[in-house]
Amino acid sequence: MRCVTIEFRDGLIDAGDGAVLAQAMREEIATMYDRPLDDPTMPKAGPAEMNPPNGQFIVGYSDGAVVCCGGIKRLDAETCEIKRMYVVPEARGQGVARQLLGALEDCARALGYKLARLDTGPKQLEARHLYESAGYARIANFNGNPVANFFGEKPL
Repeated sequence: MRCVTIEFRDGLIDAGDGAVLAQAMREEIATMYDRPLDDPTMPKAGPAEMNPPNGQFIVGYSDGAVVCCGGIKRLDAETCEIKRMYVVPEARGQGVARQLLGALEDCARALGYKLARLDTGPKQLEARHLYESAGYARIANFNGNPVANFFGEKPL
């Protein structure tokens, strides 16, 4: 596995490179689960939740090319949810997702959160493996996501 260096920058889920990646993720997930991310039954993670002041969204670059994105959604004063993690297909298998998860955890700590939560679905086994290997322990369904089968949390 070739590990690449990522430069993370603040972004927006609905503008610029962040919007492009978020749309690519929506299309991939809609195909994978036959359900759009903006379906009313899905947990909300759009501009109101992911952009300041309620959240934070970051975009990762490698050698000037955009390769990943992800965000933080406030659940309560001490707990956040990591959402919309996405790595472009050509950058997968190179350690990008692990770097992205670490950067999001760092952002959450900087925002004062003590606990991070996340979820993933049954067709995203690599994501589940990443989360478990990064210390996320299985918890009960905390957000009502109808397609997720793994819900995890980790003290920050």
